[in-house]
Amino acid sequence: MESALHKDFYAILGVPRGATPKEIKTRFRELARERHPDRFQGEEKARAEEEFQAITEAFNVLSDPVRRRQVDLYLDRPQDAKHDPTDLLRVYLNRGIRAYKQGNWIEAASNFDRAKDTDPQSAQAWHHLAMACAKQERWLPKAREAIDRACELEPERVPYLKLGGKIYAMSGMTPRAKQYYNQALKLARSDASIRQALEELGAASPGSANRSAGAEASGEPEKGKPGLFRKIW
Repeated sequence: MESALHKDFYAILGVPRGATPKEIKTRFRELARERHPDRFQGEEKARAEEEFQAITEAFNVLSDPVRRRQVDLYLDRPQDAKHDPTDLLRVYLNRGIRAYKQGNWIEAASNFDRAKDTDPQSAQAWHHLAMACAKQERWLPKAREAIDRACELEPERVPYLKLGGKIYAMSGMTPRAKQYYNQALKLARSDASIRQALEELGAASPGSANRSAGAEASGEPEKGKPGLFRKIW
C-alpha cells in the first residue's frame, strides 16, 4: 500500500476528492467500457491494458474506506513536509490536536497514529494516541499499548504516568493502574489528584479487585470489557 499512496487515484479516475462511492463506481464503469483491452489491437491494446489496470486499481482503493482514508491523508500532506519527517510529525500532531479539541476522536486518533508511525520514538505521539483512544471504550487495548510505549520512552513524565493509571483503571486493571499512579506520586508528591485516584482505586470492592488482578495476570480486561482493538483508520 505504501507505493500506492504516491498515486492520485482521483485523478486517474477523473473524479473529485469528495466523490461519493456511487459516483466513483459509475465513473469506473464508464472508463472500463472505454478502455477495455478487447476493444483495441496492437500497440493500442497494450496501452489500453495498462490504463485498464490503473483504473481498476484506483477503483479498488477508493472503494475501500480504510485505503481511501490513507490516500486522503497522504494527499493532504503539505508538499514541503513530504521529505522531512520532523515537519511531517508536526503536521500530524497539529491535525490530531485540532480534531481532538473538536471532539472528532476518529480523526484525532488517525492523525496521532500516523504521527507515531512517522517517528516511533516520539513519546508525545504515543501519548496523544493513547489520549484519543481512551475516548472510546472499544479502543482501550490500543490506548494501553500506546501509553505503555509513551512511558517507556519518557518514564518520568508525570502526565503520561497519570494517563496510564487512568486508562488501566478504565480497563478494569486495578493493580496496573496503581503501579502507574504510584510511580507518578513518587515524582509529584504534592499532586492531590494522584492521591485521590489511588484512594478511589483502593475503595474498590474485594470482588472487583480480584477480578482486576485476574485480568492483569492474563493481560486481558475483565469480562464485559472490549476485545481486541480493531484499527478503523
